[in-house]
Amino acid sequence: MDKSLEEFVLAMDEVDWPVCTSATDYPENWFIKPHSHIKHQLIYAIEGVMVVHSGLNQWTVPPSRGIWMPSGHVHSIRCVGALKMRSVFVRQECFPQLPDETRAVSISALLSELIKTSVSIAGPVDEDSREARIMRLIVDELTLLPTLPLHLPQPVDQRIQAICDALRQDLGDSSTLSDWSARLGLDAKTIQRLFHKETGMTFGQWRQQARLLSALERIAQGEKIIDVAGVLGYDSPSAFSTMFKRQFGTTPSHFFK
Repeated sequence: MDKSLEEFVLAMDEVDWPVCTSATDYPENWFIKPHSHIKHQLIYAIEGVMVVHSGLNQWTVPPSRGIWMPSGHVHSIRCVGALKMRSVFVRQECFPQLPDETRAVSISALLSELIKTSVSIAGPVDEDSREARIMRLIVDELTLLPTLPLHLPQPVDQRIQAICDALRQDLGDSSTLSDWSARLGLDAKTIQRLFHKETGMTFGQWRQQARLLSALERIAQGEKIIDVAGVLGYDSPSAFSTMFKRQFGTTPSHFFK
């Protein structure tokens, strides 16, 4: 852990308040090395895309969404483009009702404004003050965070890893299970069974999720939908948009609005 990151982690962990917030901006392609906090953390980017790794899991998180990172979970963050990060830190012992597993979450307009307002609050506040009420309302909102399908589990089995690594290099690769079976000398049913065991997904589901999460990064960086669809192996922009809407509930053009 570099010195500046270590100082930030210590500063946030040493604050004795039940809830505190921070605002940190990072340049394009910045990498925040693996670290953890003794507090729960809501990691929220008001601008930019985050790719978050924790254990064998990966989340691609676009603007106005967030990651709930429980205390003690080691994680790293890659910034896709310049990133404006706003974080909420919560003492676990004060709020045992909050989730204890990492997840990508939706940030409501109310919670967003509360967080933006709270970063200017410094020092202990009076219990009956407006500032204290803002912090209490943030915690209320944290208990209602909806989970989003932005998760891509990573396999441990080296045979499945080889497939996933190859797909990450070329997400437009349309090779079938039979193709991979021939390349690896492994029965297609065995590959499917291992995929489900390692990731909880079928081969097709994992590839589809990897493509869609890559699409989020590309669109956020300004690539045209027609180009993204082609690079990721879709027959047409409309086929891509249909799959995108099925997964995320809205079309690519509206997702970032």
